Amino acid sequence: MPEETIVTAAVLVIGNEILSGRTQDTNLAYLARKLNEYGIRVREARVVPDVQAEIVAALNALRSRFDYVFTTGGIGPTHDDITAECVAAAFGVDLVISEPIAEIIRRRPAPPEVMESRMRMARIPRGGGLIDNPLGPPGFFIDNVYVMAGIPRVMQQMVDSLQGKLRGGRPVRSRSVTAFLAESQIARRLGQIQERFAHIDLGSYPFHRDGRYGTTLVMRGTDEAGLDAMLEQVKRMIVELGGEPVDVQSG
Repeated sequence: MPEETIVTAAVLVIGNEILSGRTQDTNLAYLARKLNEYGIRVREARVVPDVQAEIVAALNALRSRFDYVFTTGGIGPTHDDITAECVAAAFGVDLVISEPIAEIIRRRPAPPEVMESRMRMARIPRGGGLIDNPLGPPGFFIDNVYVMAGIPRVMQQMVDSLQGKLRGGRPVRSRSVTAFLAESQIARRLGQIQERFAHIDLGSYPFHRDGRYGTTLVMRGTDEAGLDAMLEQVKRMIVELGGEPVDVQSG
């Protein structure tokens, strides 16, 4: 069997409002799901404030370690929307006005001072390309860094537009099963199953429901046959330990 190609990504969430708790980030979950569909595995996520030195440092650290870096936030019209400047600084290039973005912005008439603020969104690093956005001004990318809006609905449109445009490997699939057994009851047997399927991730997630303790077991990997075989062994383990496998799912 040829060696599997694994394509990796990091997500950089930018914004003081995330770190303060004022805004709850939902973009990471959507990005991770969509990128997995594209065969790209999110390996790391960071949240940084609207501080240029910290954004630049994080970008340079991540883009050297992962195949892709996806950023969200900080590309609006206000003074604290500094992501474009930071990406340009990370790559050592200047900012230029993207005429296609500028043309989209000009379609909405506004007083001169408002238009001037909006035009901040037309700046991209020299040499960058555009990410489609049916809802407004595009995002942009340069090399392996993809820069998108922080507004979830807009960010989702941008990510969706990248389908078929990114290099990916095989999507990660999953199997899961739940049992009303405590983690301590299944720990030893679970470790033995993991050893037999070293190429598949096996996680256990405890819960307390209706006055009972239980565990949901999740298997993730690219080997569909291996996932099915592992699921059968996990279900057999549950029965042998006096439980009942419930809520069996494939994804």
